[in-house]
Amino acid sequence: MQSAQPLTTRHRQHQDQISQELRQLLESISHTKKMRKDTFLFQEGMDAHEIFILKSGLIQVEKLTADGKELTLRLCKANDMVGELTLFSDDAKYLLSARVISPGEVLVINREQLEEALIDNGKLTFEFMRWVSNHMRIFQSKIRDLLLNGKKGALYSTLIRLTNSYGIETSEGILIEMALTNQQLANFCATTRESVNRMLSELRKLDIVDVKKTGHIVVKDLQFLRDEIGCENCPIEVCNID
Repeated sequence: MQSAQPLTTRHRQHQDQISQELRQLLESISHTKKMRKDTFLFQEGMDAHEIFILKSGLIQVEKLTADGKELTLRLCKANDMVGELTLFSDDAKYLLSARVISPGEVLVINREQLEEALIDNGKLTFEFMRWVSNHMRIFQSKIRDLLLNGKKGALYSTLIRLTNSYGIETSEGILIEMALTNQQLANFCATTRESVNRMLSELRKLDIVDVKKTGHIVVKDLQFLRDEIGCENCPIEVCNID
């Protein structure tokens, strides 16, 4: 594989969008828990008593569709928060499931404790709610891509988001440094592995992407993907996979 250089820091800015003051508050009212692969932090429909901040490992936030397909909505890594959309809700339940796909550690924060702490600090409450609002924009934009652009558009959108979150420049194009199986890509698009196989094959024939034996994808022509879905050039804080 060709040597690689990181993209500009613009594609990673969304990872550092909370202040040190808010981060310290969250850490002060939390405890650490180890995560084992293929377990769940929480599952859809459970009572939502806690939110989580990843210290290490990888979490897949997912939802089952009405026809039983698995739809992956986020890949969360170190410093990402999971379960935050349940805050300030009466009798809150988790709307999604959080599956551990790489073991690590997570900070566990009691939801009621956090609510009390935020009520006492209007500045941090505003910052936290703005952070939650941004996550809602990301969620809405992913659903929009799926509904308006169909399976092909969903795949193209997913590849664009992956380059923003995990892309590094190489002499061949933008290498997505996270290796994903075609089934995992299919889960982002609420489609089948066979459909993703076919669409990736078409993109390879057009020399738009290259798929390495390691499972890594190199996007050679990002503009083609953007043009095909009528990309609206959303800010990087919205157009990401996290």
